[in-house]
Amino acid sequence: MSRPVIGLSTYFEPAEWGLWSIEAALIPRWYLDVFDNAGADVLLIPPMTSSDVLGRVDGLAIAGGADVDSRLYGEHHHETADSPRESRDALELALYKQARDRGMPFLGICRGAQIMAIAHGGALHQHLPEVTDLEHKRAPLVFVEHAARFEPGSMIADIYGTVDMTVNSFHHQAIKDAGDLRVTGRAPDETVEVIEDDRGVMAIGVQWHPEHPDRRELDRPLIDAFLRACL
Repeated sequence: MSRPVIGLSTYFEPAEWGLWSIEAALIPRWYLDVFDNAGADVLLIPPMTSSDVLGRVDGLAIAGGADVDSRLYGEHHHETADSPRESRDALELALYKQARDRGMPFLGICRGAQIMAIAHGGALHQHLPEVTDLEHKRAPLVFVEHAARFEPGSMIADIYGTVDMTVNSFHHQAIKDAGDLRVTGRAPDETVEVIEDDRGVMAIGVQWHPEHPDRRELDRPLIDAFLRACL
């Protein structure tokens, strides 16, 4: 069986290696590993790339990372929010919209799910500690865990074969309004954990991190379902 090709967006960040200390287009290796281990090839898409590149891939994934620019959903910048990554926001919104126009399978992870919601007219909570006492982020590089409950009969419930699951968490922003998408998973504090667009091929966003090495086996059903949709 041929390996599907997944387009994965990258982004500009300061980076250091060898003698170099310059801006680079990058993505954490965890994302490459999770798709490779599941049987897919990955095409890295840097900022300033035309969305026409999607003609070379079978599916699109958008990874986690810095906060999305709040101006994209009509709000002022919160003091805790990251500095805008305008080139990344522009690339990922354009890629997502083109992928949906093409009827291409999509998987959004953390920030990727938030991009999905914003593309459908949604908005974000810019700082979760202001709206909930449930811990979603503890410290840099420290993931926490909490429960999630899925809507019976949803795509995500069918993928995992359950409506109750424990997910990992490392985010201070989350989806406040999913636009015209369907919310199919929530944490105990009602924070959105899963959104779906069930009008056509698989398009799903999850707030947790299936790429984390500790989650590889637990979240393999999600990655496998996405890759099957790409074949």
